Amino acid sequence: MALPIVAIIGRPNVGKSTLVNRIIQDDEAIVHEMRGVTRDRSYHKADWNGIEFTLVDTGGIEMGNEDAFQGSIRSQAFEAANEADAILFLVDGKTGINSDDEEVARILRKSKKPTFLAVNKLDTPNKFDEMYEFYQLGLGDPYPVSALHGHGTGDLLDEVVASLKQLDLSLYAKDDPSINVAIIGRPNAGKSSLTNAMTNNNRSIVSDVAGTTRDAIDTVIEHDGVVYRIVDTAGLRRKSQIDQDVEYYGFVRAMRAIDRADVAVLLIDSSIDLTDQDQRVAGYAVERGCAMVIVLNKWDLIEGPDAKKDIRERIEDRLQFIAYAPVVATTASTGRNVEKLWDNIKLAYDNFTRSISTSKLNNWLADIRETGHTVSKGKAILRMKYVTQIGIKPPRFAFFVNRPDIVTDNFKRFLENKLRSDFDMMGTPVYLSFKKKD
Repeated sequence: MALPIVAIIGRPNVGKSTLVNRIIQDDEAIVHEMRGVTRDRSYHKADWNGIEFTLVDTGGIEMGNEDAFQGSIRSQAFEAANEADAILFLVDGKTGINSDDEEVARILRKSKKPTFLAVNKLDTPNKFDEMYEFYQLGLGDPYPVSALHGHGTGDLLDEVVASLKQLDLSLYAKDDPSINVAIIGRPNAGKSSLTNAMTNNNRSIVSDVAGTTRDAIDTVIEHDGVVYRIVDTAGLRRKSQIDQDVEYYGFVRAMRAIDRADVAVLLIDSSIDLTDQDQRVAGYAVERGCAMVIVLNKWDLIEGPDAKKDIRERIEDRLQFIAYAPVVATTASTGRNVEKLWDNIKLAYDNFTRSISTSKLNNWLADIRETGHTVSKGKAILRMKYVTQIGIKPPRFAFFVNRPDIVTDNFKRFLENKLRSDFDMMGTPVYLSFKKKD
């Protein structure tokens, strides 16, 4: 369901992600001593004293720094503050106030949102002499906390939750009907550009530097009356090629995003053709049973119909294990064919959640029996008695037969292909099981 939002902002290395993990009692937010690890804003579900809310972790704000990412990081952080119902401004109690803290405080003083000033890294309980200078930021009483050890976080959350109780929480108490869509692919394939094209904003930071996205981040959007949760993930590569702790954590977050996805959109950089990495990334989604759509990005860089035909044929050949996935050619940077992508995501999801009545399935099975198509082993002949659907997301079917032990992989593929052709199961995997029935 939709929840009130609490945004945590502050300069780099003040402990924002550590505080997020402390509050949510998990390790979802990436914590690392390297400056600038958190770049995009990421969303986490939290609960305190029975009040649920969404906690937003943001990149560290440096007002005077204009490196390759800082402008985008800063705008992402302030965008999180704009959409929040309450703001938690975190500062470093060991290093004291600096000019970035003062500038952020000046901006927050203009905000009408409830703002809480938390002084972090005060790890010794009841020794808070260091925090008094923070009164000069003009944001009211500072709250001494230790995100690492948990000291003071309860008192802080009591006040934050008290401000949320002043909201009309009935506005948030509705089921979340969203379809979870994970944008996956190897680094620098254009995932953030595609996310921005689909959401029509700059929710994700777009850069031509591979590995910009390190956390999996969510955007909720309504398209043609349907609510989607779009998850832009860090680029996936083989574990053996991950040489930084931070990138490994991004890999873990991306895998978690796939775990909760209904539909995985596999983004391939068509300008450098299909790679082994693309096949591995597709394999991750297949292992987790997602519906799938393939997107050939940067299609404008492919010259001539023959070259485009060759790429499609190679895709078909090397990704036979996801032959059920529709293929859409796009240019994410311009938004070309994004509407067609939406149509295919919806198709894949509809089939992913589709139920076929038992009567239709057994009429279909009767037609197969009439053709005489079956398998045998020695004197044993497979006889299929009955079929029923036993699950969705993805669709799962149970066949009751006399000899499940003689069912071959080829016969399974025959039945799956027949199901797909007769019931139109485009975009979704299909699972078949065989159980003994005398």
